[in-house]
Amino acid sequence: MFDIKEELKKLPAKPGVYLMHDKSDAIIYVGKAISLKNRVRQYFQAGRRVSPKIERMISQIDHFEYIITDSEVEALVLENNLIKEYEPKYNTMLKDDKTYPYIKATVYEDFPRLIYSRQPKKDKCKYFGPFTNVTAARDTLEFAHKIYRIRTCRRVLPRDIGKERPCLNYHIGKCNAPCQGYISKEEYNKNFNKALKLIEGDYKQVIEYLEEKMYEASEKMEYEQAAVCRDLIESVKKMSVKQKINDFGGMDRDVVALARTNEEAVVQVFFIREGKLIGRDHFHLKGSYGEKENDMLQAFIKQFYAGTPFIPREVMVEYEVTESELIEKWLSEKRGGKVSIIVPKKGQKERLVELAHKNAAMVLTKDMEKIKREEERTTGAMKQISGWLGLEDASRVESYDISNISGFLSVGSMVVFDDGKPKKSEYRKFRIKTVEGPNDYASMYEVLKRRFSHGLMEIEQLNEKNFSTEFGSFTKFPDLIMMDGGVGQVHIAMQVLSELDIDIPVCGMVKDDNHRTRGLFFDEHEIPIDTNSEGFRLMTRIQDEVHRFAIEYHRSLRSKEQVKSILDDIPGIGEKRRKALMKHFASIEAIKNAAIDELAQVESMNEKAAASVYKFFHQGGAKE
Repeated sequence: MFDIKEELKKLPAKPGVYLMHDKSDAIIYVGKAISLKNRVRQYFQAGRRVSPKIERMISQIDHFEYIITDSEVEALVLENNLIKEYEPKYNTMLKDDKTYPYIKATVYEDFPRLIYSRQPKKDKCKYFGPFTNVTAARDTLEFAHKIYRIRTCRRVLPRDIGKERPCLNYHIGKCNAPCQGYISKEEYNKNFNKALKLIEGDYKQVIEYLEEKMYEASEKMEYEQAAVCRDLIESVKKMSVKQKINDFGGMDRDVVALARTNEEAVVQVFFIREGKLIGRDHFHLKGSYGEKENDMLQAFIKQFYAGTPFIPREVMVEYEVTESELIEKWLSEKRGGKVSIIVPKKGQKERLVELAHKNAAMVLTKDMEKIKREEERTTGAMKQISGWLGLEDASRVESYDISNISGFLSVGSMVVFDDGKPKKSEYRKFRIKTVEGPNDYASMYEVLKRRFSHGLMEIEQLNEKNFSTEFGSFTKFPDLIMMDGGVGQVHIAMQVLSELDIDIPVCGMVKDDNHRTRGLFFDEHEIPIDTNSEGFRLMTRIQDEVHRFAIEYHRSLRSKEQVKSILDDIPGIGEKRRKALMKHFASIEAIKNAAIDELAQVESMNEKAAASVYKFFHQGGAKE
């Protein structure tokens, strides 16, 4: 038995991380402290004023544990790692786990290269980014290679000059082949530095360079080359329009701002590199209900920069960060140079933060509209259907369908929609066992009888063992059964439920002369519905999904039967070898095209069996 009062007395006055557990042993909160003794005790002090969120968290604490660290910075890093690992419900967390591309310049090489990279390292290279748009990063790299003919090979130059033939890039005009000594180190590096200017956003010098090349080609009557330069100029101009460039003092800095409602929160980040706004991105926070803005922003900064390899010189934020000194110390250690967190109060910097906030608010507004639309088409649609039927709340719906070809390989399918959304993990498939020939009503009776009988049996077995019925495959019963087949199938479902003494409402879709749904059959009469409503559209999605699931299952069984019948005709090939061949080759066509030695290498096969398979397909044994 965990005695909280006794355990509080044992807490050390050292830095570390604490983990709060609930009765089920789930970790519900992770925090860090410069003194574990003082910080953890604060949660259990009577009369202490805390936010409603923390109050709820405290009420659920059953026990806690802690990890001692050497410093508060080390505790901060460990806290981030544990939050990411356990995702405690009372910690504010990033919903997005994004990594950004960078362009890596191997400036330490005699003939440097430009490389696409997602993992900047502390090495001799120079990194440009982050690029929030992957396409923009790849396009920029492509332009740099195409315009300035920067090499892409991994040859060590000048050591390997002349050892191999030039690669394809040289022959298509995308490389000057320094590997052959066709360009001097000085000239190559001159072009390379121009390529860096392009990556930094200096499009003016790139356009001037290309115009010069275009005029030179025209004077030499090399009109094809001139046209290439012209097209490149147009492409660079388009790229320069897309990228908004401002002068923000030549420093690397991030601008971080927050917008929120009671339930949702979005953080916007502007990435400024060498004084230019190179990109922006937004992030959603979860667990933000009841949190103060500065605490949310602080949680974001810790989690975001824990997973970001590049740390800027300055982070401009909208609100004061409580632990700014500690976080600055941590970021400075990570960067290998001083990092400042500031709250701008005037001028261009303040306007930048305001702009970031407006962008965050715009994203949040769009998100709320999207959430509203999604609720209308799911939970709202389900409430609409419940209203038509006079039911209080039918959040979980099950629908069934039968699929066969003249009674051959008859199968049943069950789909589940919860709050208007498909719950595919709870879909079920049935092979019809007791019905011969095409009899959909009898097949539906079998499927429903098996589904609910199995559910009742599982519930009884789990109750006997004092296990939760959540563990069963069929234990969750629906609030509503929706039959596609109209009156006949509704009566079949009601018969099964009556025999098993189960009380679940059943409705069926009523079709017009063109087989289009016009209403619902429920409680022995037809109910008209609005065919231009979200409720009707949800019914259609349920209907389409149960058809799809049944047909796909039937098709897969037909395919297996076909494979089985063909391979069963081959002498020396039993069930074990048939399965091994299909597992290895995946299709009859691949088996047919395989050589004898390939067939012999398959598990459980030998040369005699392989020869038998080959002979069957190539000497008239197989029927086309």
